Amino acid sequence: MSLPSKDMMAAIAATRFGLGARPGEIEAARGDPRGFLEDQVRREGADIPKDDGESAPVRYAAFAELRQERRAARQDARMVAGDDMKPIPLVDAAPSANAKSEAQKDVQRYIRQKTTNDFLSRAQLAADTEAAFRERWALFFANHFTVSQTKQATSIVIGPFEREAIRPHAFGRFEDMLLAASTHAAMLTYLDQAQSVGPGSPAARYQSRKGRRTGLNENLAREIMELHTVGVDAGYSQADVTEFARALTGFSIGRAQDPDVGAFVFRANTHEPGARSILGKAYAQGGEDQGVSVLKALAADPRTARHVCGKIARHFVADDPPPALVKRLETRWIETDGRLDEVAKALIAAPEAWEPTPAKIKTPYEFVISTWRAVGGRPAAFERLNPILTSLGQKPFYPPSPKGWPDEAGAWASPDGLVKRMQWTQGFAAAVADTRDPDVLARSALGARLSEPTARAVARAETRREAFALLVMSPEFQRR
Repeated sequence: MSLPSKDMMAAIAATRFGLGARPGEIEAARGDPRGFLEDQVRREGADIPKDDGESAPVRYAAFAELRQERRAARQDARMVAGDDMKPIPLVDAAPSANAKSEAQKDVQRYIRQKTTNDFLSRAQLAADTEAAFRERWALFFANHFTVSQTKQATSIVIGPFEREAIRPHAFGRFEDMLLAASTHAAMLTYLDQAQSVGPGSPAARYQSRKGRRTGLNENLAREIMELHTVGVDAGYSQADVTEFARALTGFSIGRAQDPDVGAFVFRANTHEPGARSILGKAYAQGGEDQGVSVLKALAADPRTARHVCGKIARHFVADDPPPALVKRLETRWIETDGRLDEVAKALIAAPEAWEPTPAKIKTPYEFVISTWRAVGGRPAAFERLNPILTSLGQKPFYPPSPKGWPDEAGAWASPDGLVKRMQWTQGFAAAVADTRDPDVLARSALGARLSEPTARAVARAETRREAFALLVMSPEFQRR
């Protein structure tokens, strides 16, 4: 397979491998497009967005304190209302009810402050970075190991999850990322693992004597197998999922009363004792080591290489990726024991990744970020991002399921979605287009990918705002 011209490869490097070209980026890549991308691959991991420096345990400690205050206020309100069976004048109910409401608002304000700041910092990094391939690679794996703010306890640590479990391992061993993600507070709360109790564990027996019900939760085990590692087509059984869930019992986080609140802890008293057999492999009884051993075996399974490499090819190249490309990535994965920097370099080297015809539709996040990058700007406030992303179906930090955001065109290329993109573009153009030469902007944003019809339409537009809107809504800008 022959490669396109260096001019075209430079444009592809910035707009397909990256997040859209900033002014001068395509020119910077023109001398050596592959080298431009390879230089962004580094073993120390992806860039970390600017943040408040708070780790997941620090966030959880503050969150736990606020929730404790809310519970206390709720208890006060019940007592004032007479729940303690004591007659109390109704006039006293208002202050406690107000305290309860204020305590709830404090929790909500804390969550909103942390999640909006985390998302804005991530978006600003994406808009500013000169290593956009590195950022796209990190975002791919953040979506692969999806967590969502559908739960309060998860939402406050999505930013720390990406900073602690994903970005440091983006170009390391997949096994390390899998272990970090699977034992992080965000994943353990999102998939309910922190509440999982082995039915034969000491904790289950104790709770049973107290008349309380506990249970095994299979969510984390199922999603690790189906989504994160071997894939739904790997041929595993329900028994494999159940046995894996038993192996993971004990994986939890420090509670509010614990000194290690929010950190990973192994609770031996909730672990299901016994040896296991999962995907035909035997695991001796071993507490925490048993679950870790299963995770390591799944990371090393060739089916994991095939599944994840297929997703990488689908994300970067085409909804229906070339089988030869998937095979190249899979082979390199196996040769290097899952070294993600080597897989990234194999993607860069693969001729299939440089096919000039764009086959991917930008997600709403990619569309918005690439528009900011085209003008050399960045979003200054969360409010510049949330309305458009939410209206286009990609609400910040809110993927609807553990599958993460879809990667296929059908999810994002609806007529209604395109109309909303146009409406947002017109508003954006009103703010930025009047001071920019549209012809220069078009060449800077698309390089050799700029088609003659789009160049002509931009040149003939009656106003700079109209020219900008035509450029951003052109097929070559909407695709990558």
